[in-house]
Amino acid sequence: MKLPLSVAIITYNEEENLPRTLEAIRDIAEEIIIVDSHSTDKTVEIAKNFGAKVFVEDWKGFRDQKNSALEKCNKDWILFLDADEVVSKELKEEIVNAIKTKKADGFYINRKTYYIGRFLNHIWQPDWVLRLVKKDANPRWEGGNIHEYLKIDGKTDKLKGYLYHYTYKDLNDHFNKSLKYAKLSAEEMHKNGKKFKLHKLIINPLWAFFRQYFIKLGFLDGIRGLSVSMSYLFSTFLKYLFLWELEQKDKNGKS
Repeated sequence: MKLPLSVAIITYNEEENLPRTLEAIRDIAEEIIIVDSHSTDKTVEIAKNFGAKVFVEDWKGFRDQKNSALEKCNKDWILFLDADEVVSKELKEEIVNAIKTKKADGFYINRKTYYIGRFLNHIWQPDWVLRLVKKDANPRWEGGNIHEYLKIDGKTDKLKGYLYHYTYKDLNDHFNKSLKYAKLSAEEMHKNGKKFKLHKLIINPLWAFFRQYFIKLGFLDGIRGLSVSMSYLFSTFLKYLFLWELEQKDKNGKS
């Protein structure tokens, strides 16, 4: 039985992940909205085969791209998913119940990450994200075009069950993405007028590692937890180094 639910997803070259994501929700969603940024693989074809409405648009950043998908949703409820996320059976039952009972205007879901052959049980746990919302609760993506977050006007609650996150194919994919997001973060900081500080280059990466490995209990996830914690050190260091590089380019350009 399908619900008055729109599922909104942004995509780019997600042919490996998208079928698993759409298969998990196709029986409950009356509408699937895909905003694709010119994929060169079979992403669009796969989406259409699942009955999705596909809109191909230039990349505008995560926040603006997701807001574009939001604007195209026509049902009473909206479920936002990334193309590498899969709704568990327990979570699907919770979504159905939440929409039928209408106990809140939005619901947080705990995302659980699959990493190198196993789900992480400590680091990145819990990872509550607001994803199921009423359309009339004024949902909108805010924040920067990297660290975007969903907001609504109204009451929120939490759902049981996991949103499985298959975010990294392997270590190479993980650290390449860490490099990419470090550069994007630095560019956004630079754009917002934040200045490079040497002490942040030295201290913040160490704190990022300590927080993930010890405070967030990454050590309990073994080598996987160590790898994730090291990625925070790596990306935080590079973020400030990229910021320093941008400032050097500004100085050289002015001289």
